[in-house]
Amino acid sequence: MTGVRLLTAPTTGPDDISALELLADNGFGTDDVLAVVGKTEGNGCVNDFSRTLASAVWEPHLKEAAVTVFSGGTEGVIAPHVNLLVADDRVDPRHQRGLVAAAGTTPAIPPAELGRVAHMESVRDTVAKLVAELGIADDDVHLVLVKCPLLTSTDIAGLRVMGVEPVSDDTYESMARSRAASSLGIALALDEIDTDTALAALEGRRHAWSNRASASAGAELKSCHVLVVGESDKAANSLRALHTEMKDAYDLDSLLSAAALVSERGGRIRQLFVKAEADPSGTIRNLRHTMLTDSDINATRHARAAVGALVAAIKGDGAVYVSGGAEHQGRPGGGSVTIVYEVDPPRFTPYNTTSEGIAR
Repeated sequence: MTGVRLLTAPTTGPDDISALELLADNGFGTDDVLAVVGKTEGNGCVNDFSRTLASAVWEPHLKEAAVTVFSGGTEGVIAPHVNLLVADDRVDPRHQRGLVAAAGTTPAIPPAELGRVAHMESVRDTVAKLVAELGIADDDVHLVLVKCPLLTSTDIAGLRVMGVEPVSDDTYESMARSRAASSLGIALALDEIDTDTALAALEGRRHAWSNRASASAGAELKSCHVLVVGESDKAANSLRALHTEMKDAYDLDSLLSAAALVSERGGRIRQLFVKAEADPSGTIRNLRHTMLTDSDINATRHARAAVGALVAAIKGDGAVYVSGGAEHQGRPGGGSVTIVYEVDPPRFTPYNTTSEGIAR
């Protein structure tokens, strides 16, 4: 069981690892880091090498079991930053519950399998393994972050030489197919959908999704990096989490409702992990949008900018994790939402009132 702390720090660029100082200031070392989850100021598309640079400078400082998840694209008000998920098994007796996390990687995803059943099953098995390691129920999981590979033009050409048809001959579309397979694997692992539903969804139907899945794709890795975050009665720290979804790109009500619930629980928002996408129907609340037909700016960039403004307003600053491309991560046109928040310890009372009277 691994209780966690969350440390968030702004970055001056993809190569900025000054958050290591924040780590040390809080009494932790690099071996305590389970995952580095960040937003980098690239385009978030196939040739976003800001993700590659961030991974390259961070990974030499981390233990082999740790993972990096860098999402490119800080359009609009989203601020470049990193979130450090740090193992902290210290027990605070004032808390009877706490946030836990586990990280791992799938085996390498061969280009021929990317976006297909084997890819989905590999993520499913890895997520299930991590949930079992944490010893928590599926319902206690609030977020599964996956960083998955994409197909490069070299990958596609190599498959064609071997007589193998890739899942897509478009590198940008391969990102979507990779995110889809990863997200459906998460939904399977958490028992949110059955195998038949997942297989149909993998073929392009958008009738299945998980509100706890967050997947982003990049050229900086060949396997999938996986981070599972949940709550456990066996941990004792001040962090908690909840998950919900945005029904469309300006579903402010869902964000406000989640923030109100955090407040009711006596919590303060520490971070939001949100997926965003251009509604594939081409409309939002019966009005046409042009995100999918803009030849100058990719649709994922539009979506991140729009949703990022809402999410930043809820948190009160721009260091929010908003990732574009939400295939099976929340309903079509919407997106999954996870809020990590901090609560004050309950006030100590020497007696507890029960139905049996006063018990010491």
